[in-house]
Amino acid sequence: MELNRQRYLALLDEGKAAFTQGDPSDACPYDQYSADKEQQFGARYWTKGWVAARTAAEARNPEAEVSA
Repeated sequence: MELNRQRYLALLDEGKAAFTQGDPSDACPYDQYSADKEQQFGARYWTKGWVAARTAAEARNPEAEVSA
């Protein structure tokens, strides 16, 4: 895996798709505590994508409770 902008955007989209499918935030397939830089990179941007999707969902419907 190359740690570049294209991969970063793909990971954001993966995280957003996971939220849409109802996956919890701890379902991230990457290990943020790994010594491997690729795993850390994956975890960081997958989670950012998941959080962005959740924030957007909450903004569209502030009355609804979105479970984490």
